[in-house]
Amino acid sequence: MQNVDVVVVGAGLAGLSAARMLAMAGRSVLVLEARDRVGGRNHGGFLSNGVPVEMGGQWIGPTQGVVRELIDELGLQTFPSYDEGDNLTVAQGRVVRYADETFGLPADSAMEVGRLWMQLETLAATVTTATPWESENAEDLDRQTLDAWLVANTDDTVARQLFAVLVPALFSAEAPELSLLHFLFYIKSGTSLQTLIATTGGAQETRVVGGTHQISERMAGALGEAVLLGAVVRTIRQDADRVTVEYEGGSVMAQRVIVAVPPTLAGRLRYVPALPALRDGLTQQMPAGSVIKFQVGYDTPFWREEGLSGFVLSLDDGFSPVLDNSPPDGSCGVLVGFLEGAHARRADAMTSEQRRELVVNTLVKYFGPKAADPFDVLEQDWNAEEFTRGCYGGRLGAGAWTNYGAALSAPVDRIHWAGAETAQIWNGYMDGAIRSGRRAADEVLAALVAALH
Repeated sequence: MQNVDVVVVGAGLAGLSAARMLAMAGRSVLVLEARDRVGGRNHGGFLSNGVPVEMGGQWIGPTQGVVRELIDELGLQTFPSYDEGDNLTVAQGRVVRYADETFGLPADSAMEVGRLWMQLETLAATVTTATPWESENAEDLDRQTLDAWLVANTDDTVARQLFAVLVPALFSAEAPELSLLHFLFYIKSGTSLQTLIATTGGAQETRVVGGTHQISERMAGALGEAVLLGAVVRTIRQDADRVTVEYEGGSVMAQRVIVAVPPTLAGRLRYVPALPALRDGLTQQMPAGSVIKFQVGYDTPFWREEGLSGFVLSLDDGFSPVLDNSPPDGSCGVLVGFLEGAHARRADAMTSEQRRELVVNTLVKYFGPKAADPFDVLEQDWNAEEFTRGCYGGRLGAGAWTNYGAALSAPVDRIHWAGAETAQIWNGYMDGAIRSGRRAADEVLAALVAALH
């Protein structure tokens, strides 16, 4: 049986960041990855013309300093997302062009959205990201869903509809599926709601040349044989002296283990002895979102010629939002769009051909007949991925933060937890995943030193 200082379960950004830090500290480490690739929720693809596209997480933005530094350190390049021209909003059968902050909504509804927006930002400022369950009025904020709060705070149907679209765009889940406290925590961890949804100046501002999956690939390349692919972990055993991780094909003994997979997957592993009830309950309370991502290729970015940015938000259609995802040289046009939340769950019952027809027909509605003939429609159904079971990340429903939140990142003896869901800053994003891996590595290194004394 192999013996190392630390085992890491999962070769996404969190797991590889942890392993990299441990290796740099001189510790022996083995990363066990169930897939035949590294990267987790980052995944690269190619259009038929050879242009690389991201089938998973792809954007970085201001205040995401950790991922930016890592990109530079690994020798990767970035470029700005295209964000010139008018945006489109579709509501009540109308396609509206706009270039301001109104979302193209009627004046009264736009003002109401602004009022609700400020209320939410004010509430978010009261949340403590390190311990949300200890925030001011945490129990009141956590006992209601975001949807219940919206219904109680506005009678404007259009304003509520807009939030009903924005929420799946952030969580791949519906407003009734997450607690108000979780929504506020997420806003705070990602700087602000404006930052989360914006392109320029926001979380969609910058892309990585060739795709974000290269971040994981380059970290894994430096770790070499310390990364084992196709290693499906089944059981984690621990006692007073060691931890043993059993995977399909072998087992490995270590002093500590870092489990760097989404909570819903971590809960499906077997632990001997069993996890404390609070930690086990947490994994049952934190499902992943539902999303199917599409990259649609055209010969040219024709919408640019018409003064459009490519950004569309629809209050009427399931395929929304849509953004310009063309390569930096503009050699072809690419629109990226999503079926999220309830729309993704319904689309899972369709065939891939039916989903393709839905996507193309919707793009024709948005951009006109030029959108009818893409040369490629690539889809990535994250709901169907055995070792992800949904994106973008896990969410907590009403009452879950205050009842289970304390178990989210707290070690269980020799088991430590990492992953974007455990991050205090940029929770759910690549930057947060890297931070979480480094935090878990810090915990392990401190524990290994303490064991010597």
